[in-house]
Amino acid sequence: MHQEVGLIATVAVSFVFAAILGYGADRLRLPPLVGYLMAGILMGPFTPGFVADTALAGQLAEMGVILLMFGVGLHFSASDLLAVRGIAVPGAIGRIILATLLGIGLCKLWGWSLGAGIVLGLSLSVASTVVLLKALEERNLVNAASGRVAVGWLIVEDLVMVLALVLLPALAELLGGNASDTTNHGLGDLPLALTIGLTLLKVVAFAAMAIFLGPRIVPWLLTMIARTGSRELFTLTVLAIALGIAFGSAAIFGVSFALGAFFAGVVMSESQLSHRAAADSLPLQNAFSVLFFVSVGMLFDPSILVRQPLAVIGALALVILGKGIITFLIVILLRYPISMGLTLAGGLAQIGEFSFILAGLGVSLGLLPHEGQDLILAAAILSITLNPIVIFATDGLKKYIHSKWPSLWESYGRSRQKALGKELEKIRALGEERERQHQLKMQQLIETFPLFSEVDEDAQEELLLLFKAKSAPPGERVIRRGDRGDSMYFISSGAVEVRLASGAIRLEPGAFFGEMALLTGGRRTADVIAVDFCQFEVLERRDFNMFMSHHPHLRAAVSEMAQQRTEMNVLRQQREKSMDLS
Repeated sequence: MHQEVGLIATVAVSFVFAAILGYGADRLRLPPLVGYLMAGILMGPFTPGFVADTALAGQLAEMGVILLMFGVGLHFSASDLLAVRGIAVPGAIGRIILATLLGIGLCKLWGWSLGAGIVLGLSLSVASTVVLLKALEERNLVNAASGRVAVGWLIVEDLVMVLALVLLPALAELLGGNASDTTNHGLGDLPLALTIGLTLLKVVAFAAMAIFLGPRIVPWLLTMIARTGSRELFTLTVLAIALGIAFGSAAIFGVSFALGAFFAGVVMSESQLSHRAAADSLPLQNAFSVLFFVSVGMLFDPSILVRQPLAVIGALALVILGKGIITFLIVILLRYPISMGLTLAGGLAQIGEFSFILAGLGVSLGLLPHEGQDLILAAAILSITLNPIVIFATDGLKKYIHSKWPSLWESYGRSRQKALGKELEKIRALGEERERQHQLKMQQLIETFPLFSEVDEDAQEELLLLFKAKSAPPGERVIRRGDRGDSMYFISSGAVEVRLASGAIRLEPGAFFGEMALLTGGRRTADVIAVDFCQFEVLERRDFNMFMSHHPHLRAAVSEMAQQRTEMNVLRQQREKSMDLS
C-alpha cells in the first residue's frame, strides 16, 4: 500500500508542479521544459519541502525515454535526411567530434578521466529536439531550408547518440568504468575487441530484423487493428508495439530500451497509419516525457552553482559559444549561406533530452562522476533558458553582416542553397502529390456516398483503410453480368468499359463502379472489361458492413440510398428493354 501511495504521490505532485512551473516558464517566453526541470529540482532531495520517491521516478523516467525515442523514430524521415545530407551529415558528425574534444579538454583541466571527458563531451554536443522545434515554429522556419537542415542535423545527432548508447557500455571498462550487465549480458570476460564486435553484431541482427521483418508485420498489424474501428484498441496496439519491441530488444538482443524504441518508431513510420499512430500516442508521450524531465531535475544538486561556478561557466560556454562557433564555421566551410550558419548556430546552442540520457548512463557505468551529471544538468537548464537570447543575438548579427557586407551576404553559398532548395522542393512535391491522391480518394468516396460527409474525419480515414489494391490487364473481365456483387471498385489508373445493352461506357481514373454491391448485395447488371492496365482500390461488402456496424446512425441513410439506386436501375433496365423491343 505504501508503494501505491508513493507512486500516486510522485506522479500527482510531478504533474502539478510541472504544470504550474511549465506555465510560468511559457509566460516568461521560455520553453516549458525549463519549468519541468525546475519542478524536479523542487521535488528532489537537494531542496527543502516535498521529496518524491526517486526510485519510482527513475522507472517512470525510463518509460519517458522509451516513448521519447519512439517519437524520434516515428518522425524519422529518410527522404528529408537524404535531401540535406550534404550539410547535415558532415556538420552534425563534425560538431559532435569537435565538441567532444572540447569536453575532454575541460575534463583534463578538472583532473577527470578520459571516459568522463567523452561522456561529458558527447552530452554537451547534442541539441534538444524539443527546444529547437519550438524555436523554429515561433519564427516560421520549420519548412524553410534552414529549418529542414536543422531538423536533418538533429536526426544525424540522434542517430550518433543512439550508437553512443550502444557502444559506451561495451567500452566502459576500457575507459575506466564498470561493465554493464544489462547491455553486455552473456559476453563474460571476453577481449575488448570481441566484446565490441559481439555488441555490434547483436545491434546489427536486431536492426536487420526490425528493418526487414518490421515493415511487413507492423503496418499489416496496424491496418488490421484500425479496421476494427476501435480507437482505444488502436492506441493500445501502438503502445504495445513500442514497449514490446523496446523490452524484447533488451531481453533478446541485449540492446538498450532506447534503441529498441527508436527502431519501433522507425518501423511504424513506414505504415500509412504513422500519422494516426503519432497523434494517438502523443498524449502519453507528452505525459511520460514530462515525468522524464521532472525526474532528471530531481537528480540536480543546485549547490554546484555555488561550489563549482567556474566549471558551470565552462560547460555553458562550451554549449553556447563553443558549439555555436563550431556550427557556424562548419556551415561556412561547406559553402552554405551565412544566414543558414547563424540560424543553426543559434538554434543548436543548447542541450536536452539525449544529454540527460547519456549523463545517466555515464554515471551508471562509473564513467562520469555525479558532479559531472550536475554540470550537464546546469548547462542544460541555463542554455535552454538563454536560448531565446542567443537566437535574438544571432538575428542581430545577421542584420549587422547584411548591412556591412551586403554583396558577400547575397552571394556566399547561394549555389549550394539553390541546389538544396531543388531537392527539398522535390520532396515537398512528392508529399503534396501523396496528399492530393489521398484527398482525391476521400473526395471520390464522399461523392459516391454523400452521407459519409456527416461522419468525422477519423471515421472517413477508417473507411479508406478498408480499401484493398487490385490490378487487371487489358481484356480482363473485372465484373461479369449476373454474378453476385460483393465489392465496389475505384479506378486509380487505366480505363474500363461498362458494357450495357444500350452500349458501352468508358470509365477512367477517378471513376467508380459496382457501388450497388455495397448497398444491396444484388447481382451485377453489366459487364466491366479492362481496356488498359488498371489499378483499382476495392471495397468489399463485408468490410463495408463492418464499418456500418460501428456507425449505426448511418444505416437508415444507406438503406434509403440503396432503395433510390435500385429504383434507378429498374428504370434503366426498363428503358433498355423498350429499346430492344423497338
